[in-house]
Amino acid sequence: MIPDFVAHLRNAVGPDCLLWLPGVMGVVVDEDGQRVLLQRRSAAGRWTPLSGILEPGEEPAAGMAREVEEETGVRVVVERLAAVTVSPPVRHGNGDRAQYLELVFACRPAGPGQVPRVCDDESAEVAWFPLDALPPMTDRMREAIALVEKNEPQAWFAPSP
Repeated sequence: MIPDFVAHLRNAVGPDCLLWLPGVMGVVVDEDGQRVLLQRRSAAGRWTPLSGILEPGEEPAAGMAREVEEETGVRVVVERLAAVTVSPPVRHGNGDRAQYLELVFACRPAGPGQVPRVCDDESAEVAWFPLDALPPMTDRMREAIALVEKNEPQAWFAPSP
């Protein structure tokens, strides 16, 4: 779903303008630290951690928790910022161009026994996967999961040139 503020921007600048947008990605690891919650995105058919765009003025951790619940029905606790990354430029299925500043968060379920389900049209499937048996996904997504698995106290970011 395209957030209202992005639709408004698109009406003003058109689809070819590369929008720089704030994004969040949540690597949700279960209570036992053995499985990760993933979604198979409807648009591209790829498995990824949960992600989304922050609304104007929205606190990043609150936005991350909102995105996970909207997409899977699972309530989470955002534990820490694991990384700050930049996505490659993308052209979405509708022709819109964007690039995302990605805040990657380590998350855990807010309580035991939550069963994920597809809650919107952004996901074709949602499921828990063992960390040692992930489905096919891009190297970037595997790297985000690995950064959370490292459990470093400080967020990772690309070094300055």
